[in-house]
Amino acid sequence: MSYYPVKYEPTKKRNLQLETTIKIEKSLFLGLDLGLQKDYSALAIVECVRTSKTVDLVGIRADCTNTTDTIDRLSCVHLKRWALKTSYAAIVANVIKMLDNLDPDASHTRRPVLCVDTTATGGPVLDLFRREAIKAELVAFQITGGANVTTEFGMVRIPKRDLLSAVQVALQDRKLKIAAQLPDAELLSRELQNFTVKITNSANDVYGNWREGTHDDLVFAVSLAVWKASQKIDRGLPERRSVHYRNHSL
Repeated sequence: MSYYPVKYEPTKKRNLQLETTIKIEKSLFLGLDLGLQKDYSALAIVECVRTSKTVDLVGIRADCTNTTDTIDRLSCVHLKRWALKTSYAAIVANVIKMLDNLDPDASHTRRPVLCVDTTATGGPVLDLFRREAIKAELVAFQITGGANVTTEFGMVRIPKRDLLSAVQVALQDRKLKIAAQLPDAELLSRELQNFTVKITNSANDVYGNWREGTHDDLVFAVSLAVWKASQKIDRGLPERRSVHYRNHSL
């Protein structure tokens, strides 16, 4: 058997350059907790400020980009608690009016997102919102005792612990800020302090004061907004195109 020497060609070095674009994005998230007659209903508005960092390969016509998002700050800028026994129709009207009167900052890059808890009320309240041309993206939530977040028919089913953990992490990281001048800021702080997490012998999470007598409507409203704001942004799939190198050298 004969062997022939292999001729190696020098590797071509492509003249590529990375280009980084950093952009600050702001958006509003509204969490609406709807209670029963014995519970308050509450609304929280959280402004999310994130840094979007996009890296492009200069010299390639294809959309070869990599974008990462980092949340810099979650600011609770508005709190509202309705009186007991306020009708859902009145609450919906109030929220729609509030959305109409929002004066978003010029740097707000996305529509406001309205997160509505339907665990106690079901679909009828959602229908009230859907009948109106609300100036926000509507997201329905249902609180469960499960272990995973799932989405079915547009409904986000989320375990209690995921909501509470989102707020706890944001507080521990010092990213969640509550405006001290808000009338209910002190009440929200007390509600946050009332929450405890206990680990049972079976390693299950038990959350104290969650719909068990102590009012937690403000915490719940903030949790909905913070959890949704903390989710990764879906920026869509890059367009598939042929790759063309502008120049290269040996």
